[in-house]
Amino acid sequence: MTTDTQKASMLPAGHPTVKPRRIGVLLVNLGTPDGTDYKSMRRYLLEFLSDPRVIELNKAVWYPILYGIVLTTRPSKSGANYRRIWNTEKDESPLRTYTRSQAEKLAVAIGDLPDVRVEWGMRYGSPSTRSAVQSLYDQGCDRILTLPLYPQYSATTTATANDQLFRALMTMRHAPAVRSVPPYYEEPVYIDALARSIEASLATLDFQPELVIASYHGIPKPYFEKGDPYHCHCLKTTRLLREKLGWDEKQLITTFQSRFGAQEWLQPYTDKTVERLAHEGVKSIAIVNPGFSVDCIETLDEIGREVRDEFLHAGGEKFAHIPCLNDSAEGMEVIETLVRRELQGWV
Repeated sequence: MTTDTQKASMLPAGHPTVKPRRIGVLLVNLGTPDGTDYKSMRRYLLEFLSDPRVIELNKAVWYPILYGIVLTTRPSKSGANYRRIWNTEKDESPLRTYTRSQAEKLAVAIGDLPDVRVEWGMRYGSPSTRSAVQSLYDQGCDRILTLPLYPQYSATTTATANDQLFRALMTMRHAPAVRSVPPYYEEPVYIDALARSIEASLATLDFQPELVIASYHGIPKPYFEKGDPYHCHCLKTTRLLREKLGWDEKQLITTFQSRFGAQEWLQPYTDKTVERLAHEGVKSIAIVNPGFSVDCIETLDEIGREVRDEFLHAGGEKFAHIPCLNDSAEGMEVIETLVRRELQGWV
C-alpha cells in the first residue's frame, strides 16, 4: 500500500501540497455569547434572532421590532441571567464548557480510529461552525460527519446547524463530503442514558417527587402546523422514557418552555403547569430537560431559578432540577455510539 508520504513524493514539481486523507467529526451546538456584557449579548442575540428559521416573520415586520425593541432591552436582561450561571473559572457559559468537554472526551473514546479528527463549533457565536470546518479541512479531512447536538429535530435547531455547515462549504474550493447524524430522540442508547440519569439523580434527593416533568424548549405553534416534526419527537421521547422507567402518564408529563413573543407556542407551558400543580396541592416535583444535550441558560436559570421560584411561590415545597446528560459517562455513550455507527463505510 502506498503511504501518504510516498504519494507526496510522486507529485510533480510545483504541485500543491496534498494533505493526508482524514475524516472529521464535528459536534455542533446552538451557541453562546462570548461574555455577559451588553455588546457581547447584543452581538449574539442579533445573530440568533435574525436567523429566518428561528423567526419566520417577514423582515419588514420583524426587523423594526428586533432593532427597535429587542436589541435595546434584552441584552441587559439576558446578560444578568447569564451572569448567574457563568463559568467564572473559564470565563464562559456552561454550554461552551460542556460542548468542548464532549468533543475532547469523544476524541479520546474513538482514539482507536487513527484517521479521525474531532472538532466542535456553534451555530451562533464562537467558536463558529465555519472555523471548526476550516480546522478539520486544514488537518486533511475530506469527509466530515456532523452531529447536531439536538435529540429532537426542529427547523429552528437541527436545520439551522446544517444550514451553517453548508454555508461554510460554499466558500471552499475543495469542499469535503459530509454526513449529518439524524435526530436521535428514539435511539435506545439515548433513552437508556436518560433513564439511568434520572434514576441516579432522584436517588440523591431527600424527597420523592410526586411527579417528574419533561420540559422541552418550545417552538411557535405555527411552525408545528407547517410540518415541523419537533412536537411529535418530544412526545415520543417522553413516551419511550416513561416505558423505560416503568412509569405511568401521571408520573412523567410533557411541557414546553422558553416561549418568546406574543404568538401561541406549543403547550402545555412549563411555567403555567408548575403553577397549576402547586395550586392543586402538589408539593414536590422534579424537572428534566430531554431536549437539551447540555445544561445551559434555559435549564440552569430558566428552570433552576425562574420555574423553581414560580412553583414555590404558588405553594410547592420541594423542587429538583435533574441535570442534562452533559459530558457524563451516559451522555458520552450516546455520542460515541451515534458517531461510530454513522462513520461506518468511511472507517
